[in-house]
Amino acid sequence: MSESGQGDAPREPVNVHEFLAVMAEQLSSLAWQKMGLQPDFVTGKIETDIAQCKAAIDAVASIARIIEPQLDDEDRRRMQNLVRDLQINFVEHSQ
Repeated sequence: MSESGQGDAPREPVNVHEFLAVMAEQLSSLAWQKMGLQPDFVTGKIETDIAQCKAAIDAVASIARIIEPQLDDEDRRRMQNLVRDLQINFVEHSQ
């Protein structure tokens, strides 16, 4: 066992595009929560905050534009569908 306790697995540098994809997924979860469609992870309550929801959706859309050129066709479609679904639901629930 190595001194770090991590075993002998090779370490790879952080890939910014993969990190951004994870952030987009987390922000989309927050957007669904703030839209009032999922319970808050911390409180367990359904609460709506349209301003925070919009900020999360805008951030996901921005991240998607940055990482889409790095994605394969399937992941690109998945990201585009995620942004579209968030935007459509936002319009429906913010009225």
